[in-house]
Amino acid sequence: MKIDDIHRVLVVGAGTMGRQISLQCATHRYNVTLYDVAPQALEAATSQLKQYGAHLVAWGRMTQQESDAALARITTTTNASEAASGADLLSESVPEDPKLKGRVLAEFNRLCPSRTIFTTNTSDLMPSSFAKETGRPSQFAALHFHQHVWEANIVDIMPHPGTSQATVDLLKAFAESIGETPIVLKKEHPAYVFNYMLQALTRSAVDLVMNDVASVEDVDRAWIGVTKTVVGPFGMLDFIGLDLAWQISEKWAKSNSDPQQRARADFLRQYVDKGWLGVKSGRGFYHYK
Repeated sequence: MKIDDIHRVLVVGAGTMGRQISLQCATHRYNVTLYDVAPQALEAATSQLKQYGAHLVAWGRMTQQESDAALARITTTTNASEAASGADLLSESVPEDPKLKGRVLAEFNRLCPSRTIFTTNTSDLMPSSFAKETGRPSQFAALHFHQHVWEANIVDIMPHPGTSQATVDLLKAFAESIGETPIVLKKEHPAYVFNYMLQALTRSAVDLVMNDVASVEDVDRAWIGVTKTVVGPFGMLDFIGLDLAWQISEKWAKSNSDPQQRARADFLRQYVDKGWLGVKSGRGFYHYK
């Protein structure tokens, strides 16, 4: 396939990232099918997509006519066969579980045309851990976006050892066609590039609070005051989602015997258990309205 052969994008998973990826593709004139097994997730996605469009208009990023046209290019469905029909490129954003991702991609391998390129938006998993399940490993790689997709316009392309060079080249061209700057990794690496650096920052921030060195607020004040950014590490964690941050931390805690890593995971879990997931739930380390 060539970039001019891509017309329809299938986004699997209607969570925060799936919604943003859908809108980014639609605003660059791709037809998008947003699929999820849960009707309520699609209802929430439809509502938030309209909010995203309104914000982009208010910020002067597009006109109302352009926003309406982009939203009209997005269709939603809970029917996997309907979603797969005519898909040229698939972007998967289901929860961070390699077995779940493998099952989902195996299902769509049976349903999608043989030409369809498969990608995963996984935050911390290696695409090789479920490449075989895709049934088309040479046409599969990680294509990882950052929030908000239209602002943090960096996309990581991480091939696994079986990914073809043609697939990498096509994904690079696709990223550029939707206004993103592609970062092509030379090999698989946990957390890509920016997230790997960010994890070092957030681990240090959690350690400072967990070890009773400083408060959440003062850790963020220190970072913001010196770097002149608009958000600190705990604000970043709220934005990312404390459930995702905990899942990643828990994975590393289980894979090694580092007591500090276990303590970090347990620290984050106390927020997750309360339903304080960050911006998306209205409360995390901070309150949000």
